[in-house]
Amino acid sequence: MASTGHELGNMATATAKGMRSVEQPTSPHSEEMSKSDYADSEQLARLGKKSVLKRNFGFMSILGFSCTILITWEATLVLSAQGLANGGYAGVVYGYLIVWIGNISVFTTLSELASMAPTSGGQYHWVAMLAPRKCSKFLSYITGWLAVGGWQGSVASSAFLTGTMIQGMIKMNNLETYMPQPYQGTLLFWAIMLFAVFINAIVSSALPKFEGLILILHVLGFFAILIPMVSLGYHGDPHEVFTKFNNGGAWPTQGLSFMVGLIGNVFAFVGVDAAFHMSEETLNSAVTVPKSIFLSMLINGTTGFAMTIAVLFCIKDLDSVLGSPTGFAHMQLFLDSTGSVAGSTVMAAIITILGACATVGMLASTSRVFWSFARDRGLPFWRILSQVDARTTVPLWAITVTTCIACLLALINLGSATALNAIISLSISCLYLSYFICASLLLYRRTTKGFKMPDASELPALANTSGAELVWGPWRVPGILGIVNNAFTCIYLIVIFFFSFWPGMMNPTADTMNWASAVTGFILLFSVVYYAIWARKEYEGPIVEI
Repeated sequence: MASTGHELGNMATATAKGMRSVEQPTSPHSEEMSKSDYADSEQLARLGKKSVLKRNFGFMSILGFSCTILITWEATLVLSAQGLANGGYAGVVYGYLIVWIGNISVFTTLSELASMAPTSGGQYHWVAMLAPRKCSKFLSYITGWLAVGGWQGSVASSAFLTGTMIQGMIKMNNLETYMPQPYQGTLLFWAIMLFAVFINAIVSSALPKFEGLILILHVLGFFAILIPMVSLGYHGDPHEVFTKFNNGGAWPTQGLSFMVGLIGNVFAFVGVDAAFHMSEETLNSAVTVPKSIFLSMLINGTTGFAMTIAVLFCIKDLDSVLGSPTGFAHMQLFLDSTGSVAGSTVMAAIITILGACATVGMLASTSRVFWSFARDRGLPFWRILSQVDARTTVPLWAITVTTCIACLLALINLGSATALNAIISLSISCLYLSYFICASLLLYRRTTKGFKMPDASELPALANTSGAELVWGPWRVPGILGIVNNAFTCIYLIVIFFFSFWPGMMNPTADTMNWASAVTGFILLFSVVYYAIWARKEYEGPIVEI
């Protein structure tokens, strides 16, 4: 993907070459970093923002960040039950391909916006710059709450899932004697969150190196699980894998069952936009962030599809896998494949460790959305929440509040795991609705008013923010191809958003009901009421700080 015309990042860098810093660089590398920092600061200034976060992420570290939050091949193992119950073997295969293609389209579209306005705010900033002036403030505010709520649900769900996987591993090693207790799940949830806080707040400067290290584990772990499972496990019938569908939810048609099961594959791609919210900490973010997201979609999509095919071929008894006493289909699959509790525990531990590490990145992204929205006065107590610690250059208050909210949500598990799942299930519905608002407004603007691509001498002082002119970034899909891709994105998001509210079976009970609609509705209602009472007096969209 390339732009037509000059790239804004290159133009800013070219301008920087004519500048002399007060302190001369001591090495060619430091000179390069200085120029890149200047270009990024200039670009952020055109968005009306001050550069206050330290740009620690380069291409490889932000690629690691994107890949290890996405953890698609791990998620296909952990979250395979929903697709197998509704859709079956063939449903999982074809559903995965549909979701993969759909997400490539979605994040190609959103990357165009990230290239135009690489800020931590992401969706709500893009809506403010794209929407008609008469409704931009309101739509931006609602989108901000959707992004905050969606990411808060995502970080909580990651910690909860990792904690319960630890319980599943204990159960696998003590089938007769161990009965998982809710309070244990809550304590493990807190432990995972504390680990994430330690990396994000105490040793925050090491976060990029940590993500690079986890990228290596992400790749090596793929082979460490795939090879023994395929070598030692059951080898199924290709005809069954690619043609056998299942309707475990007793839906009226197999097609409807397939669409309900499709959401299991969607969960495997949640979190792709995490890198968007780290833009203000990434060098040459207008190019680096879109490139890292696109490459992570290719890497994770390919490994995820390979793992999906391997899993389906290795399942000998579907009912046994779905009814595993560990609570997780992938743990039972490991046991069936290797015949060894110790070996299965090691394989499950790899997944669990990567899940804990994904929580680290999710906390980082969640806190940046929180901080950015507070910076633009979209949250209560914004004066405190928008502060950045001078020593660590990270938003410690935002990290603290995000963590406290997640830990308080974990207390719900003491009364009802169903209630907690209802709260954290909003990650798809809220995030996908925020994506749709952005994508539909981009489609509207690119088919009606268009954008500019000025020469270096014509760079506007203010662009791509509320009330300012729109200028394409260096990463975009030009012409009719971009419009077609944008339109496909909107269609795909509507379908996924609609089916994200469906339960897993007909006539659900309170325990099997999908409560995402109620929780998403509550967030929308709360944000509208709060806007009408208070926020409309404070929130003006992304504020111009300089």
